[in-house]
This record gives sequence, C-alpha cells and structure tokens, in this order.
Amino acid sequence: MLTKYREFTLPEAISEAAAAMRGRTLAQLFDLDPRRAERLSRAWEGWLVDFSKERITGQGLDALLDHAASVNLASWIAALFAGEKVNLSEARPALHTALRQAEATPVLVAGEDVMPKIQAVQARMRRLSSSLRNGERKGAMGAPIRHVVNIGIGGSDLGPRMVCDALSSTALSFDVAFVSNVDPAHLARALGTRLPAETLFIVTSKTFTTQETIANARTARGWLATALGGDRNVGSHFIGVTANVEAAIAFGIAPDDILPLWDWVGGRYSLWSAVGLPIAIAHGFDRFERLLAGAARMDNHFRFTPFPQNLPVLLALVTFWNTRVLGHGQRVIVPYAQALSGLPAYLQQLSLESNGKRVTRDGSAVAGPTAPGLWGATGTEGQHAFFQWLHQGTSEVPVEFIVPVRGTHPPHEQQVLLVANALAQAQALLQGLSEPVLSHRLAELGLSGAPLHAAVAARACPGDRASTTLLLPTLNAYELGSLLALYEHRTFVEGVLFGINSFDQWGVELGKTLTPPLIAALGASSADFPQDIDPSTRALTAHARSLLAS
Repeated sequence: MLTKYREFTLPEAISEAAAAMRGRTLAQLFDLDPRRAERLSRAWEGWLVDFSKERITGQGLDALLDHAASVNLASWIAALFAGEKVNLSEARPALHTALRQAEATPVLVAGEDVMPKIQAVQARMRRLSSSLRNGERKGAMGAPIRHVVNIGIGGSDLGPRMVCDALSSTALSFDVAFVSNVDPAHLARALGTRLPAETLFIVTSKTFTTQETIANARTARGWLATALGGDRNVGSHFIGVTANVEAAIAFGIAPDDILPLWDWVGGRYSLWSAVGLPIAIAHGFDRFERLLAGAARMDNHFRFTPFPQNLPVLLALVTFWNTRVLGHGQRVIVPYAQALSGLPAYLQQLSLESNGKRVTRDGSAVAGPTAPGLWGATGTEGQHAFFQWLHQGTSEVPVEFIVPVRGTHPPHEQQVLLVANALAQAQALLQGLSEPVLSHRLAELGLSGAPLHAAVAARACPGDRASTTLLLPTLNAYELGSLLALYEHRTFVEGVLFGINSFDQWGVELGKTLTPPLIAALGASSADFPQDIDPSTRALTAHARSLLAS
C-alpha cells in the first residue's frame, strides 16, 4: 500500500492562525483589515507581488515566518550559496547560482575555485555563438551554418527552449529549433525543409547516455551522413554539451566542440550553463549575459533580504500554507504574455521534479503533503479553456497571475487589454457573482419563476477563490532572468519547509531501468518476456509487438 505521508501536526502558532480565520471569506478578511492589500503585498525593483487574495492573514504570515526560522532556513540558504553539499543523497552541492555570478569572488567546490572554469566556458560560448551568428562557422560542404537544432530532454530542453521563445522578436536573426521527444516525428518536423549542409546539432546530455537524446542524435547523424557523403563529413555539424567527454568523442564530436557540464549543476537548473548555448546563438551572447545578470540580481535579493520582504521566501511560505494548512493539491500558473507560453511546463519540472517527494532527507516519511501539482497556460487563452472550471467548478485551486505590464510590441491598446484581463480575472475569482445580484439583473430582463431560478443557478460564480498576482515592469532578458531565479529559490525554500531534498530525482530513473527489456521484447520474434513483467504490461507489449511487425 502506498503511504503518502505520516500523520502530522502543524506548529501551534500556524494552527491558531488557521483557526482564527476559519469560516471567513476573503471578502470578509479585506473588510476586517482595510490595509490588507498593502500589508500582504511586496514591491521590489519595479515589481509588485500581491498575495492579499490568498486565504492567509498577517497572523498566519507571522507564524509561517517563525516556522521558517525553526527549520533553519537561513542556514540552508547560506549553505546553498557556500557550495555545501545540500544535495544530500548524492553528496553534491547545488551551485547553479555560481553560473550567473558576475564578480570574481571565489566559489569553492572540494577546495577548488570553480569560477575560472565557469568563465572559460562562457568565453567559449561567446566565441561559438558569435561564429555561428556571423556566418563564420562552416559545415562539411563549406556552406555557412544557418540552422541549429538542439537535441536534449528535460532540463536540457525545457529551459533553453522556453527562454529562446520568451526572447523572440523581429530582431531574432538565427534559426534555432528544439527536439526532445523520442517520437521520430518530432525530429522529422524539426528537420523539415532545413538543408543538411547548413544545419548544426547541439547534443545536450550530462551523461551522454540519455535514451531519447542519443536516439535522436543518431538519427540526425544518419540524416547528415546520407546527404553529405558519409560519417566522415558530419563532425563539423555537431556540438556536444556533456560531462561525459569520452562518450561525446566516441559519437564523433570533436573535442574543441564539446562544452563541459559539472555534477554540481542539476539539469533543471542548467540553462545558465553551457546548456544555454542555444539562447546565446539565437539571441546573442550579450542578451544571454543580461539573463544571467537578472538572475544574479534575484540571487542577491534572496541571499541578503530579511524574510518578511524576501520574495522567494514569502511565495514559498504561501505554498506551504496552501498545501499543508488548506490542503490544496494543485496550483495553476497563468502568464499573461504569449512569450511565456513555455513557462508552465518549465515550472512543472522545476517544482515537481524537485519537490515531488514522499520522504525527508533522512529517508523517513514526510509529515504531510509536499509539492502541489502544477499546470497552466497563457492568458487570455486559458480564460477560454480552464477558467470556467476555476470560476464555477467544485474545487478551489490557487492561481498565480504573472503579468509583464509594459508590452514589447504595438499596439499599446492591446497591451492594455491584456493587462486588464489579468486583473479582472483575479478580481472575478475573489468577488464572484452572487445569486441576488444576478436575480435582480435577470428579473429586469423579464425572467421570473423557474426560468429565472435556472438562469441564476447557471450563471452564479461563488468567488472567494484565492490567487497571487505578480506584476513585472516588462519582459526582457534581465527581468526574465530574475523571474526564473525567483522560482528556483522559491522551490528550494519549499523543499526546506517540507524537509526534503530538492536536488535529486530518483523517481525519474525507475522507468529508464524498465525500458531496455521491453525494447527487446517488442523486437523479439518469440513470445519471450522479462520474468518480472506484470500481466497487463505483458498483454500490452504483445499487442504492440504485433502492430509493429505488421
């Protein structure tokens, strides 16, 4: 039987704060505290984070801040930045913050300053991206490389793909595509009408053994070899980003075209490393540096700002409250910017791969639920999809609105419309539309009796549904870097509050170990199956094998 978590008792102060507001609506909480919006909002560097529409009070926030102190959050933050082994199960630091550190202050890993290595890789990234953007990098046939296809999955895909899309504009001068799915259709679509002689592949895999990535890389190599006259001509069409240099060389990538990864950078935190090379190619290394600078700005805020004003800490405390106190098992992310369409998927991996755990750092069952499920889509598209469920469904799910206020494209009137929609949706979730108000409106239109009752019931929205709104001045590389670092640090704080290790992902590995025997079974001519296969998987494999063979 699956044990989700052991029985748990909330700290007394948190329980008292929850009891004090029990039975009160959000509207009543605003009535009781005329300064609620001010007290439960934080301004920073042109940002405004408003969590006053969350079902929490100042008393609850104070109790949460005390809890953060009781779990030694300050010490954990210091350990993160100092390069201590905060990834306990793998005995590794988690030093993605060092990747965006601008100053030359030493950062030690096992007594070695890693900053010179980081700066050397960044210099290589600048040279590689410039040579491609300037047309200096040539393929085997002497033609300039005009297209780049990044092959990777998970952290080797979601981060750089999301950032490339977020920063896209009419000024984008280089074609970069992304392939992650082992489904051969994904690679086929990416290749499309691109010419092999003008196409370069970046193969990104820390181990250089990731099944999906290596399968796609081999198919890409075959595509090139067929068009360019054999394997001997394909080397100049590949760049590798990996910690396994030997495997990349064996694949056929020249040593000078291999950029290193380090085990103290987790995959979902790696877009700041050489994994971000597609960003530098698509948008130029200067913009990549602005992305790093924005993240470093948030690093400093997180590291040095007292907790009552610390954005990642406050947002993590709200998540802890919603999950442990209110029992919410989901949260919805809605960025009101088409450029951030990839953000919900990116945050899914960041949050759920980090904190989707059921044991604490010492291996005991967690004391309560951990990361809530996370999903979402852009506004205003989401309004015409799942917002019906948010407004009138039977479940309350906290919503996070992310709104870059100033647009990057004309016309200005449409940007105003976009921002107004975001603010209106948060207001609608809070206020709803009551039956008395609806009854009066519809009665004035001539409805009465049973038709009036049915119309009112169908249209009423209960309101009293929680949300947080984050307003950014605009969306550029600098602000985007800060936004992504905000969510990274928030995820780390949530892990500390839950008592878990946010930097391993052993659950991801299980399916990988079960796949090879099934590959063999699907291709076998006899009915041999792995000995430990369950009856359902056995039947499914047999049926799939018959279809593959037909």
